[in-house]
Amino acid sequence: MFRGPYSGNGTRSSVHYPDSGRSGRAGHARAGLGPARSDSEGFGPPRLGTAMAEDETSRPTADPRARGAWGGAGGRWLLWPLRVVLWSALLIVAYRGVTGIVFSDAAASSGGGIPAANPASAQFPVTLAEAYATEFGQAYLNFSPQTQAQREQELAAFVPASMADANPDLGWNGSGELSLESEQVADISVQDPHHAVVTLLATVNGQLMELGVPIIASGGGMAVSGEPAWLPAPPQITVRPAVVRSDRAAQNALMNELPAFFQAYAGGDSAALNRFLAPGASLTGLDGTVAFDSIASVDVPAGGMTRQISVTVIWRLAGQDDESGITKLAMTYGMSVVELQSGKWYVKVVSASTEAVGAQ
Repeated sequence: MFRGPYSGNGTRSSVHYPDSGRSGRAGHARAGLGPARSDSEGFGPPRLGTAMAEDETSRPTADPRARGAWGGAGGRWLLWPLRVVLWSALLIVAYRGVTGIVFSDAAASSGGGIPAANPASAQFPVTLAEAYATEFGQAYLNFSPQTQAQREQELAAFVPASMADANPDLGWNGSGELSLESEQVADISVQDPHHAVVTLLATVNGQLMELGVPIIASGGGMAVSGEPAWLPAPPQITVRPAVVRSDRAAQNALMNELPAFFQAYAGGDSAALNRFLAPGASLTGLDGTVAFDSIASVDVPAGGMTRQISVTVIWRLAGQDDESGITKLAMTYGMSVVELQSGKWYVKVVSASTEAVGAQ
């Protein structure tokens, strides 16, 4: 069987190549010279088409089958592994993308994980609104008949003109007095990019309360959009002192060591403090702002070499020498101490205590 290759110009050459099975025959170099000539034909110059075909067949890359190579496309066996790798990578990317979206939505709806940013809070000027509401609270939570006109002017700077004209005192009837002692921002609830409610925690007339202030913001400006709401203060809870079975031996040892430590702690003497510190511990004293008076109580739970203890210390205000009028303050500290020698304790950490100390 013969196959006619293309000559490169879109037409078939008149020369035919023998099949690969015949490539090993003698005279292979003249396989592209066209039909075999009979012995009766004379010798003469080859025809143009025959010469061109012979030139084409003389190239080593013209037909791989002429060299006995495999008749299939070269390297095609590599395509299937590459395709498998490519499709596997695409499937992994698609799977991770879909699962990431699903689990992100699930976490956002259930409130678990890291909460997504609130688009409204990202656009609403939260910090400015908190400061604005604080300034408004200074004017709103102070009133008396003697300063009514001044208060109305101050409130008019925070509310829309229509509200100031219709309700200049924002609900106050002009009787009685209210005095603001302190206030700070407790919370802010952003409704949308233009509306939020700032909650102030304040003490007025000696009582703790909360004030909800509605704020509207637009174009870099803002205003109090309505009358504020008086809200209840956070409820007080009952804390029961923890029942601690104190280690008597460790308690007695610490009662002997802690007075000297707190004297050094009050004065801020680094050299004196270092004698009481565990290796690697670092502590800064109070630099003489208070003076040590006594130890009221020490709670030492049973345990190993390291203990978490509570100590109530009585301080005296610095600069007071008159015993009759001296100011004393009892304060409770949480301390981490370690026993490095038999009956000898060293301080690792000093901080405020979260536990209520027992009888003093």
